[in-house]
Amino acid sequence: MIGLEVHAQLTTAAKAFCSCSTTFGAQPNVNVCPICLGHPGVLPVLNENLVSFAVRMGLATNCQIRRVSTFSRKNYYYADLPKGYQITQYADPICHDGYVEIETEQGTKPIGITRIHMEEDSGKSIHDLDIDTLVDLNRAGVPLIEIVSEPDIRTPQEAYQYLQQMRQILIYLGICDGNLEEGSMRCDANISVRRRGAAVFGTKREVKNLNSFRNVEKAIEFEINDQIALLEGGEQVVQQTRMWDAGAQKTKVMRTKEQAHDYRYFPEPDLGPVVVDHDRLEELRASIPELSLAKKRRFMAQYHLPEYDAAILVDEQDVAVYYEDACGSLASGTPDAFKLVSNWIMTEILRIMSERKCAISEVGLTSRQLSSLIDVITDGTISSKTAKEIFPDMLASGRTAQEVVEERGLKQVSDPAALSALVDEVVRVNPDNVQKYKSGKTNLLGFFVGQVLKASGGTANPSMVTQLMKDALESATAP
Repeated sequence: MIGLEVHAQLTTAAKAFCSCSTTFGAQPNVNVCPICLGHPGVLPVLNENLVSFAVRMGLATNCQIRRVSTFSRKNYYYADLPKGYQITQYADPICHDGYVEIETEQGTKPIGITRIHMEEDSGKSIHDLDIDTLVDLNRAGVPLIEIVSEPDIRTPQEAYQYLQQMRQILIYLGICDGNLEEGSMRCDANISVRRRGAAVFGTKREVKNLNSFRNVEKAIEFEINDQIALLEGGEQVVQQTRMWDAGAQKTKVMRTKEQAHDYRYFPEPDLGPVVVDHDRLEELRASIPELSLAKKRRFMAQYHLPEYDAAILVDEQDVAVYYEDACGSLASGTPDAFKLVSNWIMTEILRIMSERKCAISEVGLTSRQLSSLIDVITDGTISSKTAKEIFPDMLASGRTAQEVVEERGLKQVSDPAALSALVDEVVRVNPDNVQKYKSGKTNLLGFFVGQVLKASGGTANPSMVTQLMKDALESATAP
């Protein structure tokens, strides 16, 4: 039984309860003020965007939105929490009782969302130096939402799919950048096992320090096997908070798991209730874009794409927009053309993005340029081979494929009479190979086609040449 807690750092310009910047990468302890440093007598002021972002996430995950919710203080003492408490929501989270769908090998599966609540982040402790622990409070007070799933996940693979889906929703909504390396999205996993048919859940252990989806998968797999081994050996699973040791590829104990009463929750006296009225709720509902899973299914239906292609294209919102823009600019909107656009994006465009570590807008090829390249392939102006040759000339030039083809004189010859003359000449000057072909060495067809393409300077239509050559060789008389 697996439940995940996802902490998403929101892309607001200011912190949750003060006007300090949330910019990542600043010098330590510069994005701070008396409020987020916890000075006595200061009062928090709620950032309205924190509420709007939380509600939008709730709507995108089919949650019920609580019209009136409150903040609480979660009390604990640690160096990176200068106030001695965290402002969070406890009894009445702003979003509750939702679900998302994930796609598994067995089909679509709903995963319940218990709650989504608003809170502030703590600072960052740095332990990996050969000196005392250092504390950077730039992150203290940065707005978060915590998304708590129901224990509906059964396998590490389902957990991976769930996290991928959550990340895509957050990015599509524009409320979190989903960057695990920078800590913008973090995950804790609660895992328990029970014997098949048992009515009650087993004792759960929580795993923290999971900074990648693969580590989540590995940590859950380790915990499942370890807890089963304990029970099968006659021992008990003890409720604990553990951390993932990536080097040792196992979890290890951090502390005994706290209960809610250990945090001494009580209502936050310095903040009034959060009220979401009907008009504001409908305004936020109207702002929800088409999300990745719905877009994937539409791409498969509208553009006749395989599931694999559609999943790759919708993984990044900008790539999905680029694909649709390119398809919308095609001269001929056929399924073959749509698939060609997908192929070129997945091979050439994504390759450049990976090599340069850049966004699709920085590749140097507009969607209109790509559609022009697909147009000249599908209408027979150039071959796919020639298209790959002119592709580098198009990058960062602003020129369409038609313009490059015209400049370089690469227009493909598709005139049957002209091609037949070249085919006949190649057959005439290669009598020995014709005899071998007639004797059964049909793999020589590639040789004959290559000779024609060479004679044409690479401008002959390969598919037409192939068919004409087959006909000529079949009708040729062996010497």
